[in-house]
Amino acid sequence: MQLWAALYDSLRPFVLGYALAIVIGVPLGLLIGGFRTAEAALGIYVTAGYAMPLVALVPLLILWLGLGFTVKVAVVFLMALFPICINTWLGVVAVPKTLIEVGKSFVAPDLVILRRIVLPATLPYIMAGIRLAVGRAVVAMVIAEFFTSITGLGGIILTASDNFDTARMFVPVIILMALGIGGTSLVHWFESKVAPWQETIAGGEKK
Repeated sequence: MQLWAALYDSLRPFVLGYALAIVIGVPLGLLIGGFRTAEAALGIYVTAGYAMPLVALVPLLILWLGLGFTVKVAVVFLMALFPICINTWLGVVAVPKTLIEVGKSFVAPDLVILRRIVLPATLPYIMAGIRLAVGRAVVAMVIAEFFTSITGLGGIILTASDNFDTARMFVPVIILMALGIGGTSLVHWFESKVAPWQETIAGGEKK
């Protein structure tokens, strides 16, 4: 019973922070990749944010947001945001210029080019970033619980560690591993639905 309650306490900030990272990271990556002005203004901050050890920011976030639910969401959001944004950014840059030129030759508006050409070509990069962000979000969830209130799966791990109860400590660790694998599989399934052509291309390249 305690384990299920801890899992629920961990999943709430995980789901919200991860969803916010997707909702903000994808449009931000499209913006940076599609406009040189945005890349010049924001690109260096996104790259620095990805390279920076965000664990060092947790005490500062605690000072700003307290020890409750909000700071956990913020930690998960920040850890998951940058891989999604950077992969989307790289995907936009990798779109063949000839495809965009074809759209412009048919006098297609920029919004139509974005929706019909750029987004389908960038989708594999976006989904790769979302998959990478699953693991970072799981790590962020546990880090937030270590630094803040002793609740959730991270709280069980800390309590079991303090009591030298290794058997009890490994149960939430295995659940976290399963959560990461399940989240990655779910993203892969979603990709097969929104970009079924990618499965055909990837299958054709494998020997």
